[in-house]
Amino acid sequence: MKMDRNYTYKILQCLYEVHSQLGPGLLESIYEEASVKELTMQGFEVKRQVPVPVIYKGEELKDDLRLDLIIDNKVILELKSVTEYKKLFEKQLYTYLRLTGCPIGYVVNFNEESLLNGIHTVRNPYVTDD
Repeated sequence: MKMDRNYTYKILQCLYEVHSQLGPGLLESIYEEASVKELTMQGFEVKRQVPVPVIYKGEELKDDLRLDLIIDNKVILELKSVTEYKKLFEKQLYTYLRLTGCPIGYVVNFNEESLLNGIHTVRNPYVTDD
């Protein structure tokens, strides 16, 4: 699938569908599983709990990072279900984007009455999204 506004819009529509079906207040793992089901039903390739190696001074560290979801190896979703949103979540996602080379990601806090308030876009300035 080509990466454009329609592509990312379709991803966000899947997340809105999950939120409209489940509402706020559940565990992050529930939203993760439901998001995988919805995104897959809509034709996306989704990987869950993907390990991301961390290189320090040319050497791979023993511990790696785990990102929640990666869609078509292009878009990262960092899912949350928290009462207090922190900008730190966006910094974490930015690190994932930098390490993977993905152009865009979303921090999605499902614990909002309206998911519109729970979606935060993070772009990788070193990669174009085409």
